[in-house]
Amino acid sequence: MRAYQVTTFDSAPEMKIADLPYVSVNEIRLRIEACGLNFADLLMMEGTYQDTPPVPFTLGMEVAGTIDEVGPEVTGFKPGDRVAVFGGSGGLAEYGCYPADRAVRLPDGMSAVDAAAFQVAYGTSHVALDYRARLQPGETLLVLGAAGGVGLTAVEIGKLMGATVIACARGADKLAVAKAAGADHLIDSDTDDLREAVLALGGADVVYDPVGGDLFKAAFRACKPEARVIPIGFASGDVPQIKSNHLLVKNITVIGLYWGGYLSFKPEVITNSMNQLFQWYSAGDLKPHVSHTFPLDRAGEGLEALRSRKSTGKVVITI
Repeated sequence: MRAYQVTTFDSAPEMKIADLPYVSVNEIRLRIEACGLNFADLLMMEGTYQDTPPVPFTLGMEVAGTIDEVGPEVTGFKPGDRVAVFGGSGGLAEYGCYPADRAVRLPDGMSAVDAAAFQVAYGTSHVALDYRARLQPGETLLVLGAAGGVGLTAVEIGKLMGATVIACARGADKLAVAKAAGADHLIDSDTDDLREAVLALGGADVVYDPVGGDLFKAAFRACKPEARVIPIGFASGDVPQIKSNHLLVKNITVIGLYWGGYLSFKPEVITNSMNQLFQWYSAGDLKPHVSHTFPLDRAGEGLEALRSRKSTGKVVITI
């Protein structure tokens, strides 16, 4: 089978011919139809992500497709079932083997592209806003990087949860995407003073930040008393340092979130979240925004679209 692999951290990934993976007792083998790209894939290419596998490995964290074979101890799934899986890696290939307990059956009518764009982005935002920040109806949610893969889902979910959503993104085109997703107020990070603009709207109860850097600092200063700030990632490349005495002035809480980490110590958090998200999808309340799709032999172009921030929402590779 074909697989897009990282062989060394100082060279670009390459398309390789690999053996068809062998199914172990508790695994499913998936004929992969689509793979969603994530910022973490870029970090894995450099060996800087916290869960980077040893080289050589195949990129691609989240996939959707049709089960081809099941291990002898697998129950609840059979060949022919359509599922999505967060595997952590291995998705940019024609087949992959995954633990059966990570598979989620797709709702009727959900395409493989939608499913591959769904888990990480929507799962991250829902667990962050619901389980971690306890976002309440009527509160004000500030979303940084609001047209990106996770940011856009935070806008959608924040509106579904009854919040007033302030979307911050770069340029009119990206802000238009955030507005279409339900944002109530728009801030252009290229031209607007983020702190002043948010304070003029009354301040933020919850800040959702996948960007870091100067935007984090400005958003922090625009918080209301008892605000909750959720660092999701650091797409700017700048990990901000927080002065603990500043937290005291407004009784601000900073809440860490590593969505994938729950798989190892509290998987029911992700399972419960996915059940809610698929219900919203089936009801028509959520629609993944995919700005780019590429075939497997152009996976490098997909990763570059992500790196250069030319994409909005998700980039998906079709297999």
